[in-house]
Amino acid sequence: MADDKEVEKTIAEDLVVTKYKLAGQIVNRVLEQIIAKCVPDASARDICEFGDKLILEETSMVFKKEKDFKKGIAFSTCVSVNNCICHFSPIPSETDYILKQGDLAKIDLGAHIDGFIAVVAHTVVVGGGEVTGRAADVLLAAYLASEAALRLLRPGNENHAITDVVQKISAEYGCKPVEGMLSHQLKQFRIDGEKSIIQNPSEAQRKEHEKATLETYEVYAMDVLVSTGEGVGREMDTRCTIYKKTDEIYQLKLKASRTFYKEVLYERPGELVAQFKFTALLLPSGTHRITGLPFDKSLCKSDRSIKDPELNSILNSSAKSNKKKKKKTGAEEAMEVETAA
Repeated sequence: MADDKEVEKTIAEDLVVTKYKLAGQIVNRVLEQIIAKCVPDASARDICEFGDKLILEETSMVFKKEKDFKKGIAFSTCVSVNNCICHFSPIPSETDYILKQGDLAKIDLGAHIDGFIAVVAHTVVVGGGEVTGRAADVLLAAYLASEAALRLLRPGNENHAITDVVQKISAEYGCKPVEGMLSHQLKQFRIDGEKSIIQNPSEAQRKEHEKATLETYEVYAMDVLVSTGEGVGREMDTRCTIYKKTDEIYQLKLKASRTFYKEVLYERPGELVAQFKFTALLLPSGTHRITGLPFDKSLCKSDRSIKDPELNSILNSSAKSNKKKKKKTGAEEAMEVETAA
């Protein structure tokens, strides 16, 4: 009797790469327009609604002829400001937040085409201009940690190596990654695949978290969240409005994972949190980052810098795909998104 189990679709197929690529292009375009909206006196709620509307409009324009073709929002637009760590996307019945000059606004969103998900997050300084003090420290820590993670996100590397590098870079700027935050492998219609990369784990989380080796044809949402404080999230009186729709019933392995799906989390008042997230495809020709916009780190004036030679060596290495390995497929050729280190 034939096995009725559906074969998992991966980026070994050109069409799957193309769908990831389209989703990535959409979230980058939407992110760019949201950043332009992050100005003093703007409503976080209005920006979130604007982002979701744009994602739906953009995804509706692709694969129009396909019947029963699912596409749209993979992760609702969030604008989490200053010490708010994540998931701030207020509905009309909830309290809004009005952006102020100098706020650190973390924009987080995702789209999917046929269940192939592309997510992105970026931190902006409301009103722009030069950034100093602890705001500069945390922005540089999060950005450079995400750049280092990209360079280590290669087949054959182990997930805990990325955990350690994010921790070390954050420490160079007197900051800490947010405890227990998970970066997940992405699969079709699944934003939290089996493999994950944990940041700043407690001793219990470190023992509980499964070690894994990255492999070719895997896709990851690399999410770096760094705090000027202790890196421990806590609930306040904000109700979470972001939920994960799924037809599966399964138990998330880590308590940290369950926490991040159900709560809007905050650092202590007065602390700042920065975030950078990108989606990466691990292809035979190298790792391709398909989401994320350039970040001008020259605007951040910090008294701190990375002194560790090993960390600098990682950051100074190329983030571009290795073009010597194998002739790229048509989908790979069309999709390269270069990084801005």
